[in-house]
This record gives sequence, structure tokens and C-alpha cells, in this order.
Amino acid sequence: MRRILALAVFITVFLSFACADEGLWLYNAAPADRIKARYGFTLTDEWLDHVRESSVRFNNGGSGSFVSQNGLVFTNHHVASDCVSKISTSEKALLTTGFYAKSQAEEARCPDLELNVLVGIEDVTGKVIGSAGAVSASEAAGAQRSRMSALEAECAKGGQRCDIVTLYSGGMYHLYKYKRYTDVRLVFAPESAIANFGGDADNFEFPRSAMDVAFFRVYENEKPLVLKHWLKWTTAGVRQGELVFMSGHPGSTSRLATGAELDYLRDVQYPLMIKWRQQSMDAARRFSTASAENARIIQTLIYSLENSQKSQKGYQAALLDKKLMAQKAADEQALRTRLVASDPTIEGAWKQLAAAMQAQREIFVPLQLGERMTGFDSRLARLARNLVRAASERLKPNGERIREYRESALPSLEQEMFSTAPVYDALETHTLTVAFEKLLQELGPDHAWVKRALGGRTPSEAASAYVSGTKLKDMDVRKALYQGGTEAIAKSEDPLIALLRDLDPAFRDVRKRYDDQVDAVVKREAGRIAQARFRLGGKELYPDATFTLRLSYGSANGYVEDGRGSIVPKGTKIPHYTEMGAAFAREQKMGGKPPYELPASWHAAKQRLNLKTPLNFVSTADSIGGSSGSPIVNTRGELVGINFDRNMQGLGRNFYYSEEGMRHIAVGARGITEALQKIYGAQALANELLGAEQKAQPASK
Repeated sequence: MRRILALAVFITVFLSFACADEGLWLYNAAPADRIKARYGFTLTDEWLDHVRESSVRFNNGGSGSFVSQNGLVFTNHHVASDCVSKISTSEKALLTTGFYAKSQAEEARCPDLELNVLVGIEDVTGKVIGSAGAVSASEAAGAQRSRMSALEAECAKGGQRCDIVTLYSGGMYHLYKYKRYTDVRLVFAPESAIANFGGDADNFEFPRSAMDVAFFRVYENEKPLVLKHWLKWTTAGVRQGELVFMSGHPGSTSRLATGAELDYLRDVQYPLMIKWRQQSMDAARRFSTASAENARIIQTLIYSLENSQKSQKGYQAALLDKKLMAQKAADEQALRTRLVASDPTIEGAWKQLAAAMQAQREIFVPLQLGERMTGFDSRLARLARNLVRAASERLKPNGERIREYRESALPSLEQEMFSTAPVYDALETHTLTVAFEKLLQELGPDHAWVKRALGGRTPSEAASAYVSGTKLKDMDVRKALYQGGTEAIAKSEDPLIALLRDLDPAFRDVRKRYDDQVDAVVKREAGRIAQARFRLGGKELYPDATFTLRLSYGSANGYVEDGRGSIVPKGTKIPHYTEMGAAFAREQKMGGKPPYELPASWHAAKQRLNLKTPLNFVSTADSIGGSSGSPIVNTRGELVGINFDRNMQGLGRNFYYSEEGMRHIAVGARGITEALQKIYGAQALANELLGAEQKAQPASK
């Protein structure tokens, strides 16, 4: 893919400002001049194409990369854990024991995992925005959604996945074209005890000792995928100060958000989400202690809740930092003054955005509880809502549908709905009970939604009745309802179908208010600000993260602990890497009990290990949630590690970037190779990674 020349007008003069290692850069607007100025490295189109085509998106919320010619895919254990959990049983708890397929015949197929590889980008801004004239924001947004669906549907005729991505909150639109893979099989995953060593306490901390890795293989027509592009594995290590790159799919950031948008997050969304998530975490932990089976089936949910809670508390802490917020307010005012001087009408954009945030404050609770399903949170309830909505949406012209049900999105939706993954009654009852408790707590017993959901019962009683009464656990039943369309849905007596069918009109009303009064206004007004900034040659040229492929870069450098981390004292100089031996030392220091208990496999192999082998390292490359599993590559395009976390300082990256202490955390390729060969006996996998002609290289840090 050649970089789009039209974007060059936005790339002004990188040398005119400090070349910090900042940015979640679009592949078609990569900062070649900036990298050349700071590191002396020339970023070529050939290098970009190779790394892009080797990068993979996991549709369950992570990143990965191809690492062999035969379809081998590399990602984090915590990205893979959803599949690992779904192919586990009470007799084979693979998250606990780990998994290794010694041959391709033993590789285990994931029931509903989809991987995407970006094969093309097209700037369709003009086609999407069109000529709106003097219509309202909601009318303009409706027309844009229709045009987007039409463009995606036309693109998808070639058999690829096509998504139009909104950039700069509506200032730019790109059509992303993906090759879609759905036959994905697990090859290797270590025990969760080492993948998540230190548990929630050590999450977002450094120094760190974890092997958060997993391998899959992609198949086509029942044969391993044969590739032209994959990342060669190197055991050369990462030197102090070495330039490295991260290629992944960061989920979302709010670095370009206005003060009104940040105030809304700080005052409304984050406090409520943190409160609700804490309730879910407490309930999940109680559920886990009831039995070994309960602990097994809820393990991935607990990890996800803990991870999300700690990261969002970090976001909230940044918004409560008066010094940081004062600086952001000053920066915004300077931008506002500069843009208004050029175009006085742009002042209205800020006023409209403030009005949109007021509307969002008013509807957040019903929007989140109903439309976004926090008050009905269970896999079965979500399946019911998808079946109800798909039936009516598929009758509409493509351009008039809710975006999730547009024609180009249906293949992925159908894969999710018809998954063969097991459904556990106990877990479904638990999650639905907790959801109903939130619904009752926030809306009160007299609210129409609460009355319909509970029917005079307690949350626990209602959840138990819905789960025991529904037939949606049967994939064939789901298929029949989907194929039967509105007639089948209307006639269905399934309690969950009836519940979501009855409440759907109310949920749609809240969704329409959000679409018209919030989303449409944000896209139009924030888009106006972005375009005004473009016209003046603004410096902040990379857009906020959108769970699409981005390139970031930085150097492998340690830092001085500022007191936000808890593993070492404030003022400690932390090197850029940790060694494998540090895991054993950490276990001993913390008493050797979970989450600081290494797997038996590690103790059995300790005498064979080179304990000086680097295991984890940090760099200044930019990252955020969704970057998990991103390959870390050197200037030769070789894989040197895999991103899996940030430090506590890095939690503020949702709103700003700083090289002062902010680091992403990666597992190094050398430590992985050492573990595969000497701990897990996975020599065949190691050989595939290293290549027949490649030999282990001399150690370096």
C-alpha cells in the first residue's frame, strides 16, 4: 500500500517542534520525517507494507502478528484467554494447565474468533461528508451513515471486510479493507500463573515478570495459511536506547477531546462505570469462591474486570490532576483563539459540543443500562437482543439500518451469534443477576424497565427464571429464529426474546436521542474544529485511537520511579529490562502464594534456564488498551517482543503522552524462546519461529 498523497498536506514541518516519541500514527500518514530527524532511520513504503501485512487484529479486542510462513499468529495470553476458556472443560482447565499442540493435528479450533489483516485504506472523506447544506446535525449524520453503509457494502462485494473509520471525531473518514480469517486454532498458551504473574497487584507495574504470550495458526480450506509477509523472529535482544516500533490496534483515546467532553467523563461516565464495575468485581469474586468449576468459568471475566477497573481509575486520576487539566485547558484556549482568529464562526463549535455533553449527561444512565446492556449484561441476553434487532433491521434498506446491522457487518455478527462456545447456566444467571441489581439500584422498582425485567421478583429470582427458561443456549434454535425473521421473533415465547422484544422500542428511543443530540453534533462540530486545524497546519496530526492499525515508535529506555508504581521505592532508577531470574526472586519475596506462585513447570526447569535471559522490557513507544499483543519490531522489521501492558504512569495516555516515566511493557523474544525450549519442550514451535536457517544469536540486553 502506498501512502495517500493527499494526506501530505497535513504533514507540515516536523522539525519545527520537539520530536518526542509520541503518536498513534496512521499507516498512510506515517511520520517518516520525524523519525529520520530524531533517530536517523529512513522509514520506507516497503518497510511499512511488510509490517502492516504482518500485523493482525483480533476482533475480541487485541492485536497480533504473523510470525511464520505457515500462518502462525502471535498475541498475548490475555487476548487469547477467551478462546482458551471456551475450548476448556471441567476436566481440562487449559487456563490453569496451559496448552501446547505438538503437531498441527492437535491444534484446537476457536469457536468464534475472527482475525483481520489490513489490506487497503481509501480516503472517502468527501464521499461521506457530501454537501450537507443547511440541514441539522442529525439529518446530516443520517445521510452520512447511509453513504457509509453504501460504500462499505460495495467494497464488501469483493469478499473482504470493509469498515469506514471516523477519524478526528468527524474531520476525516477512511475506508479500511480487511482480509477476514475465521478458522483460527490454538497452538500454545502457557499457564495463566506465569502469563498473569503477580495478578491485579502487579498489573500496570514495572519491573515485571510475566510471559503473557500465546500462539495460534490461521487456516484456509482446512490447510495452514501460506503467507508472503510475516515477522522474522530474532534472539538478538533489545539494546539500551534502541529504536523500536509497535504495530497494533489501540482501542480509543481522548487526547483531542474538548474541555466539555473531559468534564463529562470526569463527572458522569467514569464515576458510574467505576462504581458499577466494582460491584461486578465483588460479585464475581464471591461467585468464584463457591466451587472450583465456578472459579474456572469466571476466571477470564474477573481478569477483564480487574484490568478495566485499574485502567479506568488511572484515567480518572488524570482528569482529577489539577495541574494536568489546567495545562490542557490552556492548550485548548490557545487553539481556540488561533482558530477563531482565522474563522470566527468556529467559536460556535465549542458551544455546540458543550450542549451535546449536557445532553449526554442527561441520558447516560438509561443509555448505558438499556441500549448498551449494562442492566441486561449476559451473553444470552445479548444474543436475544441481536436476534430481535437483526430481524427488523434486515428488512430495511441497507442505508437506513443501525450501523451494527449493516450488510457488510452481518458476517461477523452471524459468526458471533452462531458460535459453538459453551454456555454455562450458573455464569449466565450470575451475570444477569448482577446486571438486574444495577438496573434496580439506578432506576428504582417503579421504572417500566425494572417492572418488565423483574416482574415482582428479586434480581436473582428473575435471572434464574430467564436462564432456565430460554432455549437460546441451543445454536440451532438461534439459527431458526434468525432465519425466521420478524415472524419468528414475534411468535417466540422464549422469555429472553420476549423481554428484549418488549424493551427494544424504549432502547431505540434512547439510542436515537444519543445519535441525534450527541453523536451527530460531536461528529459535525469536532470535525469542523479538526478541519480548521488542518487548514492552519496544526501539529497534532495523528487522530485519536479507533481500534484500527497504527504505528508508534520509541526507544528502549528505563526511567526513574516517581511514586505512582508500587513495586520499587520512589526515586529508584529502573533499567529497561528484567531477567527471567527475577520471577523466582519475586515469588520468594512475596511468599510463593497466588498470584505470586510460579507454575511447577518453571521450577522443574529452573536448573536448565539461563536466568540472565531478558524476559520483559519497556520502551517509550506510544500505546493504549487494544495495543495488547502488538508486535515490537526493530529497524530491520524483525520481531523483538510483544506488547502486553503499560506502567502506572502510562495510564494517563488516554489524555496525553509524556516520555517522562510513561512506558509500555513487552515480553522479549529471547525470554520466550528460552521458555519454549527449556520449560515447555516446544522445540517444534521454537524451530518454526527461528526458521531452519536461523540460529540463536549471542546474548544482549
